[in-house]
Amino acid sequence: MDQNIYIIRHCEAEGQSPESTLTEDGFNQANDLADFLSDVEVDRVISSPFLRALQTIQPFATNKNIEIEVDHRLSERILSSMHFSDWMDKLEATFNHMDLTYKGGESSNDAKKRMINVIHDIVTSQSKNSVIVAHGGVISLLLHHYDQDFGFKEWKGLSNPDVYVLRLSSISSNIKRIWID
Repeated sequence: MDQNIYIIRHCEAEGQSPESTLTEDGFNQANDLADFLSDVEVDRVISSPFLRALQTIQPFATNKNIEIEVDHRLSERILSSMHFSDWMDKLEATFNHMDLTYKGGESSNDAKKRMINVIHDIVTSQSKNSVIVAHGGVISLLLHHYDQDFGFKEWKGLSNPDVYVLRLSSISSNIKRIWID
């Protein structure tokens, strides 16, 4: 059975904490996203527990009368428990060295494995069309799994929101950006 998984990065948010809410523009983007996806029939909507992810997909879920499943594996990864003035350089290094881990943080490979496990669970559930809502860091690692050319530079190019569709069949997989800024 062919399956489609819509991978959505959350809309514009006030901050990075799990409790950060969407901005006013972010709430407008969430409504635009619901309109953009209005023709998509989905079996499941699965979201990061972070408030900004839930708020991003709520208008769509409400319009489709579908329950949002919360999955902690879709949470953004923690680069480190320490503050780095050069955090962007540190992050880039984790794209080049996937097992690199900073104090209190998670390696790119470990975060990618979390995301792949979510995809595996969706595939085995036989859901034809699913939506997952997560964060730029973990989404970019998932995209890298399906497209080795997707890296740090492409992560920097992600928008809020952003939408990719992962098409899976018994013989192939393909990933494509479908969001239009």
